[in-house]
Amino acid sequence: MSFTIEDAIEFLHHYNISVTTAESCTAGLVAAFMADVTGCGTALHSGYIVYTEEAKNSCLDVSRQTIQKFGLTSEEVAKEMVIGALKKSSAQLGIAVTGMAESDGSLDGVICFAYGLKSTAGYRLMSETKKFEGQRNTVRTAAAVHALVSIPVVYKKIQLYPEILS
Repeated sequence: MSFTIEDAIEFLHHYNISVTTAESCTAGLVAAFMADVTGCGTALHSGYIVYTEEAKNSCLDVSRQTIQKFGLTSEEVAKEMVIGALKKSSAQLGIAVTGMAESDGSLDGVICFAYGLKSTAGYRLMSETKKFEGQRNTVRTAAAVHALVSIPVVYKKIQLYPEILS
């Protein structure tokens, strides 16, 4: 079954879930696409655009050691981004996106996603890496859409098989 952004917003409304985003290469597109949907106000709580290494560290407390060890395009960085956004927000669900929308190397089009849910045990996380084809803005758009249409499936998976970090 294929979901649309509108389906994702409806899902969030149905479960009374609000979202915070932590975006690097998508530079706010995830939040903007949510805002395009009428009535998104109860689903979209906040968004952080953290394009640079310094912004990831200063705004979301992403460890410089994590960045140095794994690189900016990594699920490890995405996980720290989503935890940082959730710590600063009252939203229940966080979505983080980082990667290379445009590169000459093997990382061209490689985007890392992390999704997080607040729980009494800490943060329930799930992450994934996808490769998108196309020009820079095509990749950015595809990544933002993927992050949103994945919400219903990710939400259910994260409750069944989470990585829990406190």
